Formats: sequence, C-alpha cells, structure tokens
Amino acid sequence: PAYYRHIYKYGLKKFVKFAVNVWDIEKKDKTDEQLALEGIDRLEKFIKEIGLPSRLEMLTDDKSVDFNIIAKSCNKSKGAYKTMTDEEIYDILNEIR
Repeated sequence: PAYYRHIYKYGLKKFVKFAVNVWDIEKKDKTDEQLALEGIDRLEKFIKEIGLPSRLEMLTDDKSVDFNIIAKSCNKSKGAYKTMTDEEIYDILNEIR
C-alpha cells in the first residue's frame, strides 16, 4: 500500500476500478482520488487482517539494512504507472520500516 500511495495518481482510473470492483466502494459524491485512496486503505486493512507482513520489521530485526543500496539496485520499470527514482524508493522503504 505504501507504494500504491506514491503511484495511484498516475494510474488513477485503474485504482478507481480497483476500489469499486474489488472492495465494492460506492462512488456517491466521492472524487476519483478519494475512491482510489479508500481502495488502497481497504487493501491495507485486508493485509493486516490476514496477517501478511506490512512492515519490514515483521520480516527481519536487522537494523543494519542500507535502504540506499536497495533503492539504487531496484529495477526501474518503464512499463509501470510511474518510473520511480532512487529517492522515491528510499522514501517508501523508510515508510514501511
């Protein structure tokens, strides 16, 4: 979900479809941005409900992991909604630390 919050504006229509079709969120008077964010929030809640790890500390207690090295080593796919920068990847990693 942290990643999705960084990219949803670049694929807004698909994130709206996700919110409406997967989570059955009613459009009512909501903007597309509100729908997309509510869909992402519901996904995050579902991940927690089923016990999937949502923070890196749930996977390892190793505090020496260097996020700069990880961010620089990531493949930046041109086919994604948005090509991420090393800095954006670093920020996302820190958000889920």
